[in-house]
Amino acid sequence: MMKLITVLVLLGFSAFGDTVFAEPKPGFTNQRQIVFSINSADDVYINHVLSTANNVLKFYGPEKVHMRIIAYYHGIKALLKSEKDIAIRVDALMQYDVEFVACGNTMKTKNIKEEDLIEGVEIVTAGIVEMVERVQDGWVNIVP
Repeated sequence: MMKLITVLVLLGFSAFGDTVFAEPKPGFTNQRQIVFSINSADDVYINHVLSTANNVLKFYGPEKVHMRIIAYYHGIKALLKSEKDIAIRVDALMQYDVEFVACGNTMKTKNIKEEDLIEGVEIVTAGIVEMVERVQDGWVNIVP
């Protein structure tokens, strides 16, 4: 019976393996390029995207990842200074060089001014076009 338990325990350990990196392996000079989008004002969704981004950073290490999070449509809420709890999380990710991008078209439609955004947010003309261009350029689009 002890032998059977030992075999089962060893099989259990071998069922979990380390991630095998694709070539070229991620590094300082070969960063993984990852883009997320936020297009919903739902706090649970926004926090899920931010948590997923944080998990990716923790796994690879910030020096091995170039990450952009693009907010458009109702998701622009994630980049507003007035959203204090979310702004704290966005600022923390910015400390690890995560780039946050706001959709200029959405800002015009919603009458949002640059000074309403968290400091350091980049503004592009169209957030969805920014997504298309990053993916076309080879970035990985993560949809949590």
